[in-house]
Amino acid sequence: MSDMLVKLYDLPPFEPVEQYEARTGVTIRRAIAPEKHVVAKWVGEHFSPFWVSECEVAFARAPITCIIAIDNGKLLGFACYDTTAKGFFGPTGVDEQERGRGIGKMLLLHTLDLMRLDGYGYAAIGGAGPKDFYAKAAGAVVIEGSEPGIYKGMLR
Repeated sequence: MSDMLVKLYDLPPFEPVEQYEARTGVTIRRAIAPEKHVVAKWVGEHFSPFWVSECEVAFARAPITCIIAIDNGKLLGFACYDTTAKGFFGPTGVDEQERGRGIGKMLLLHTLDLMRLDGYGYAAIGGAGPKDFYAKAAGAVVIEGSEPGIYKGMLR
């Protein structure tokens, strides 16, 4: 899968997380250190051990670069940045049962905005899966010649 690039200085307008929470009941926020084991376990159960590793890196950063979506104490999704490489967005995922509620889009745009606030001008999405989603939601474009990219030769 090829990488994608997002212009952080030109993100589309999006609903503030406080307004989104008031409308949907879903809180989008930065995770805190005591939640590391909960988030890592959930990511492992719903996605992949590789993503668990990246999540753990996000928890080792200060501030933590793992953003979570929760509803009534239940973890619904997550998004990380600066894990495999500085300036990279991902991994990110939403519980299959919760898809279609706009959670993934909110996680994406809020996390990209945090990257912008951290001083990045661009974000790379490494090995982007749902390319149409990223293009539509954030204006991401495919980086030609980026496959296999940063993950080339990764131990499996």
